[in-house]
Amino acid sequence: MTGFDLFPLARIALGLMEPEQAHMATLKALRLGLGPRQKKADPASLHQTIWGLTFSNPVGIAAGFDKNGEVPDAMMAMGFGFAEVGTVTPLPQAGNPRPRVFRLTDQGAVINRLGFNNQGHAALKKRLEARRNRGGILGVNIGANKDSADRIADYEKGIETFEGLASYFTVNISSPNTPGLRALQSIGELQSLVGRVMAKRKGATPILLKIAPDLTPEEVADIAQVAMEMRLDGIIISNTTIMRQGFVTGPLANETGGLSGRPLFSLSTAVLRDIYRLTKGSLPLIGVGGISSGADAYAKIRAGASLVQLYSALTYQGPGLVTRIKGELETLLQADGFAHIKDAVGIDSGL
Repeated sequence: MTGFDLFPLARIALGLMEPEQAHMATLKALRLGLGPRQKKADPASLHQTIWGLTFSNPVGIAAGFDKNGEVPDAMMAMGFGFAEVGTVTPLPQAGNPRPRVFRLTDQGAVINRLGFNNQGHAALKKRLEARRNRGGILGVNIGANKDSADRIADYEKGIETFEGLASYFTVNISSPNTPGLRALQSIGELQSLVGRVMAKRKGATPILLKIAPDLTPEEVADIAQVAMEMRLDGIIISNTTIMRQGFVTGPLANETGGLSGRPLFSLSTAVLRDIYRLTKGSLPLIGVGGISSGADAYAKIRAGASLVQLYSALTYQGPGLVTRIKGELETLLQADGFAHIKDAVGIDSGL
């Protein structure tokens, strides 16, 4: 989407570039090994085992940053506890016409209408096979091609293609930039999708659902019901919002696409809290949307998230944000008398 600084002065140069150009420059630098590296191990208070996977810390890089699986190891070396690549579709697609990414710098926000631009299953599979023995927790975010005649079949192909290469799958049905995709969140469509996707899984790789923040209470309740009844492994809350009024202002506010960054925080956290309550804390949840500090990440955790992800804030704060968030999380846990991060999960949910 947009780039972030690899060194202190690089932020200025990247900020002067068109957002996608800055993003491509960032990926190239990371491929060349120019990214920062974490210097010390994460504290034991941030370690967790979820779905049989051991996370050294709860902070992940969200899907969208590394659509084609070019730099997941660089991101984990930087200090992320896990990396999610994609969204990837069976066939390559160019996405929507440019310009399609807009920085709202004064509001810490980004609007994108990329439209699942990616190189397709074959290209990502080749890269993931090449890194098979490197370790680290790597999620694969799967989607459907815009012109697919059977979108659920595209998700089935994603499971078949990346099983054995992914630590977990994210079924992304909540992007606002593929027409009609969010209709898969309705209860009938969702039951069909989840049933077919889970039937394609041969092993025990966790399958998570990524949902939109723009849902009615009834829709949120339906999603929670389907997730529990059909034994989904978790839910990611949330994707970008299509809302504008009361969220952002200015000349770019009416650009179509999904809004991410700081303005999304309250809305996405409220939906997260609702899902945690409706599932009675029985499903691991990943909180995404507007995280730009350790306090933000901690609020998501207290609302019900076992893990969190971020992306947009890196555009404005750079990769040092990851280390700062983890340090702030450790301090906040200690201040509240929690020995371990799992003790804080859902504490503000009302359960």
